[in-house]
Amino acid sequence: MEVTIVAGGQRPDDVECLLRDLPEWFGIEQSILSYVDAARTLASTFALRDDEVVGVCVVRHHTPVAAEIEVLAVERTLHRQGIGRRLVQTVESGLRESGVVLLQVKTFGPSGVSDEYERTRAFYEPIGFLPLEERTDIWGVDNPASFPSSR
Repeated sequence: MEVTIVAGGQRPDDVECLLRDLPEWFGIEQSILSYVDAARTLASTFALRDDEVVGVCVVRHHTPVAAEIEVLAVERTLHRQGIGRRLVQTVESGLRESGVVLLQVKTFGPSGVSDEYERTRAFYEPIGFLPLEERTDIWGVDNPASFPSSR
């Protein structure tokens, strides 16, 4: 199976389909709608099998030197095959070329209980993201926000 990574363009309908098929990570309706809305305008990198979107990484720029992964998702049947890593590597390379030196991502924090988000944090750590902080004032005490960051 050949998967191609392509930077650029917007495919919000495909992003929505991908997120809705991953309710363990994207099960809050308002969050899905926010991610899809962001995918309409923000820089996006796609994993394509033929012309089908099987992965996406949407990036928000905060300053000329800092950006954030707004959403990263890969089709469930393709987890643990290196597609997420390839998406992030492509994004990081493009960001470095444009002068960005800091990249962060918000995810469910380690003080909360979630096997899925434990896997998410375990994905980010080996590719260079370090835990920066955990906060309960953004999404609430029952939904701690963790901020892994890479440089």
